[in-house]
Amino acid sequence: MVVFNAMPVTKFPKGFLWGGATAANQLEGAWDQDGKGPSIDDALPGGKARFAIASSPEFAWQIDEKKYLYPNHQGIDHYHYFKDDIKLFAEMGFKCYRFSIAWSRIFPQGDETKPNEAGLKFYDQLIDECLKYQIEPVITISHYEMPLNLAKKYGGWKNRQLIDFYQRFAEVILKRYSNRVHYWMTFNEINSAFHFPVMSQGLVPKTGSQDFTNIFQAWHNQFVASALAVKFAHQLDLNLKIGCMILYATSYPVDADPSNQLANLKLNQDLNFFCADVQVRGKYPSTTARLLREHHVDPQKLSITEQDLQLIAAYPVDYIGFSYYMSMVTDVTHRDAKNVAGNLVGGVKNPFLKTSDWGWQIDPTGLRIALNQLYGRYQKPLFVVENGLGAIDQLTADSKIHDDYRIDYLRQHIKAMLGALNDGVDLMGYTPWGCIDLVSASTGQMSKRYGFIYVDLNDQGQGSLKRIRKDSFYWYQKVIKSQGQEI
Repeated sequence: MVVFNAMPVTKFPKGFLWGGATAANQLEGAWDQDGKGPSIDDALPGGKARFAIASSPEFAWQIDEKKYLYPNHQGIDHYHYFKDDIKLFAEMGFKCYRFSIAWSRIFPQGDETKPNEAGLKFYDQLIDECLKYQIEPVITISHYEMPLNLAKKYGGWKNRQLIDFYQRFAEVILKRYSNRVHYWMTFNEINSAFHFPVMSQGLVPKTGSQDFTNIFQAWHNQFVASALAVKFAHQLDLNLKIGCMILYATSYPVDADPSNQLANLKLNQDLNFFCADVQVRGKYPSTTARLLREHHVDPQKLSITEQDLQLIAAYPVDYIGFSYYMSMVTDVTHRDAKNVAGNLVGGVKNPFLKTSDWGWQIDPTGLRIALNQLYGRYQKPLFVVENGLGAIDQLTADSKIHDDYRIDYLRQHIKAMLGALNDGVDLMGYTPWGCIDLVSASTGQMSKRYGFIYVDLNDQGQGSLKRIRKDSFYWYQKVIKSQGQEI
């Protein structure tokens, strides 16, 4: 007999992974210390024009320190401050901490056969520091970076050789840390290459980023690499959980016009579901042929083997990690439409929503919809591994940051997650983005702040690096302690 629990869910389940998220290339700094090689992110200048620069025809991954600032070179110097930072995370009550391992800290050029032991020792210390406070590490293997040499010499992920290089990297770190780290993700926001393949695939115009054939080939190579990582992880320990990670932007058609309804359907199929379909279901979706036709890709020019497809089918991921910051509106009829910004993807302004300082539309209900759409499609555990508000924080005369706007944003999204739990969604955890201020991926700015912890550093890299607890720090502390009841 099937028994249904009619009681409403009023708090998050025991074992729910409360925490925060960062990325190595945005906070570690120490870009050339202890044997680390340069990454593609080290070649991206700071400032609002960084994407425009990286998308220009003349950009070829050159680093010109006379012309540009490179804030990622310093980050917030987490490389030297990590013990202080983890202690602050523990003070908030973190149950987990999502971070990434800098590929070029382990394999400086990416194509070596032996890893850099100094880099491995750094992550030994970082992981041990987390475990000292009973904080579960959640590691992203590749988060918007790769050794710069792999982009310059090999042309990025369109080159099948990167499968072998990634496999070597993944196996080294999985073998080294699997006895202490139970949760992993293979690629960060893998689907973001639809709009910007620079960070996720290492492709720029000079190496073919404007030809969708290269983007699709790069995805296929990443799907194979991801499957190989899942295979190796499960061979090490069947209890290891290794997931995919996608960018998710709930999308609404602007009106009931069938043209906009169809366009929105296709956007969801392509942006929100395509990469997850392959990594979760283990096969390319039925929409793939249509996608290739619309982007003028000749399937005969793709390098896809039967062995690749068997590997992808045999080793799907265990869970789905995803980022959610904002929703968007689809409009192909262009009736008095005003465009707005977003997390690598924008859209049409939604008159029912407010926007952040950077123009991103704030939509907590969109997160509940996203959770229902993903769980309804895949029936796999979900993990909200990025969510947060990029805002300009003002430091008061007495060194306080009163960020009620951030608290309100996060409060509404936590309520949305609780709603999804009542809808029957299997939700593993929540790691808001930039739990400590770090360099923005989209703009290279420090002034676009997400953290519960303020870091005294400006967009020019000047400041004391002092860590200061914001009001949201104490609020999130109560949220975790109460299992989401006190929000």
